[in-house]
Amino acid sequence: MALTYTSREQIEVYRFSLPVTIIVPLLAVFLQVFLPLRMPFFSIFDLPLLVVIFFAMARRSQVAGLATGAAIGLLQDALAGANHPLGLYGIAKTVVGYGASSLGVKLDVESVGTRFLVVIGFDIIHELIYFLVARGMVRLNMHWNWAHELESALANAVLGVLLFALMDRLKDRA
Repeated sequence: MALTYTSREQIEVYRFSLPVTIIVPLLAVFLQVFLPLRMPFFSIFDLPLLVVIFFAMARRSQVAGLATGAAIGLLQDALAGANHPLGLYGIAKTVVGYGASSLGVKLDVESVGTRFLVVIGFDIIHELIYFLVARGMVRLNMHWNWAHELESALANAVLGVLLFALMDRLKDRA
């Protein structure tokens, strides 16, 4: 079996139009804030996280991943309510944005199986960072529940695969 080498220049890097770059994250954050009020089961999903992962893996730029994660996370923090400290989602999604963009360079992120596993991994990383910062730095009284986190990661992975297939249509080649 022959091994092939793919250089950094051969990796597909995608861009998005300005309306897509603005409207998709705004829509994800607003749906995340308002849908659980009408449909409580929807709180298991994290649409802004899925958007951060998708954009970061498609752009394959750590700076763009950081900026996307920070912007979406801070917007989510701002709309989360008065009892939610500003910056928790911002920190967690910034780390995920950086990690997803770094991983996007190394893996075939167009594969359904890869996308599924990447979303599971980054969902758990996101929740772990959120928990550690909220509990350790902000001193919120939170408890970790592995069963709930794994259920959430699987639900987000299934939704992520479907959502990524739809959002693939929004890509422009760089």
